[in-house]
Amino acid sequence: MNILFIHQNFPGQYKHLAPRLARLGHHCVALTLRVKEARTWQGVRVIPYSLPKRAGQALHPWLVDFDTKLTRGEACWRAARALKERGYAPDVILAHPGWGESLFLRDVWPEARLGLYCELYHLAGWPHLEFDPEFPSRAPEAEPLRIRLKNLNNMLHFEQGHAGISPTRFQADTFPAPFRERITISHDGIDTVAACPLPDARLEVEGAGVLSRADEVITFVNRNLEPYRGYHVFMRALPRLLRERPRARVLIVGGDEVSYGARPPNGQSWKQIFIDEVRGQIADADWARVHFLGRIPYDRFLRLLQVSRVHVYLTYPFVLSWSLLEAMACEAAIVAGDTAPVREVITAGETGRLVDFFDGEALVAEVCALLDDGAERKRLGAAARALIRARYDLQTICLPRQVAWVEALAAGKTRP
Repeated sequence: MNILFIHQNFPGQYKHLAPRLARLGHHCVALTLRVKEARTWQGVRVIPYSLPKRAGQALHPWLVDFDTKLTRGEACWRAARALKERGYAPDVILAHPGWGESLFLRDVWPEARLGLYCELYHLAGWPHLEFDPEFPSRAPEAEPLRIRLKNLNNMLHFEQGHAGISPTRFQADTFPAPFRERITISHDGIDTVAACPLPDARLEVEGAGVLSRADEVITFVNRNLEPYRGYHVFMRALPRLLRERPRARVLIVGGDEVSYGARPPNGQSWKQIFIDEVRGQIADADWARVHFLGRIPYDRFLRLLQVSRVHVYLTYPFVLSWSLLEAMACEAAIVAGDTAPVREVITAGETGRLVDFFDGEALVAEVCALLDDGAERKRLGAAARALIRARYDLQTICLPRQVAWVEALAAGKTRP
C-alpha cells in the first residue's frame, strides 16, 4: 500500500509503526514540519512542508487555538496537492490530527482511508477542568465554552476519519460515543527489552557520584516540571521526605518549559517557583541530596529507572506518560497519584501504591514504607513489569495490534 503519515513532529507516536510498515513492504511517506529537506528515515520518505507567513489579524481569543490549526491544515493541504500533482496517491493516511494538519487531506484524496491518532477530546467538566483548585481558570464561567471550542478540530475530523486509535482506555473514553465506537485501543508500545531491570546498573550524578541499587534513590520524571504532572505536590513533600530519609538521593528529571496547562506568571518557570517555595524549609546538607538532571538522553533515563528504589508519578486526569510504563518495565516500585489514567496500570497493592494526588503526607508515608521493605519493592516491581509485558510490550503486543488496525482500516473496517 501507499501509506501517508501526517505528524507535525514526525515520527512522534509513529516512531515504531512507520518503520515496521516500511519493512513489511509498504511505500511509506511522511509530511512534517520537523525537517527542512526531504530525507529517508528507516524506509520512510520524509517530506517537509512549511507554514506561510501571515499578517497579524484580530481574532476572538477563544478562536486563537483553532486559527493555528487552520493555518497548518491549509499548509498541509497545499503540500498534499503538490504531491498529488507529482502522481502520488495514498491508499491510507495515518494522521495525528491534534495540530489540524489533516483537516483537508480527504479533499485532495477522497478515496483514501483516514486513520486518526486520538490523543484526547477536551471535556469541559470536572475532573478534566478545574481538577486542581490551586490553579483555577481566570474566567471559570467562560472556561467551559473555550474548552468546547478547542474541539472544533476534533469534530471536523470525525466526519472525515474512518477509524481511530488511542493508546489508553482513559483517552479513548474522552471521545463522544458516535466516534468512540470507531476507536481501537492500542498503546504505542514499550520496548521491554531495553526498558528492563538491571541489577548492576550504575548512574553517575554530579554531586552524588556513581549511584546504584545499593543507594536509596528516589526518582521523579516529567517532560517538563509543571503542575499538570504533580511537580508542585512532589516538591512540597520534599522537606519531610528528606528529613525522614537522611541517606536518600532524589533525582528529578524534566525541563523548564510548559507542556500542558497554563504558563507560570511573570516569565518564571514552575520549576523555580516551587524550589523557591520549599527551599527555606530544607537544610543545605539535605538540599545537596536533591539533583535536578534536566532533560537527559534515553539511555541515561533508563539507567536512572534501573537504579531507582522508589519512583514517584503524579498526573492530573490527562494523557498517561510513557515514563510511568517504562519505570514499571524496569521493575521500579511505584508510588503514584490516584487518578483515572493511572488506575489503568497501577492497582493498589498489586503493581504499585496509590495515594490521593494532593496528599503530600500520604505520598511521603508510602515512599518511606517502600524504602523500608525490600521484599515488597521486589514484589511490586516484578508484578509491574509482568503487566507491561502482558499488555504493553512493543514487539509482541502493540506493534502487531497496530499493524492489524492499519490493515483493517485499508480493508474498509473500523476495527481489526
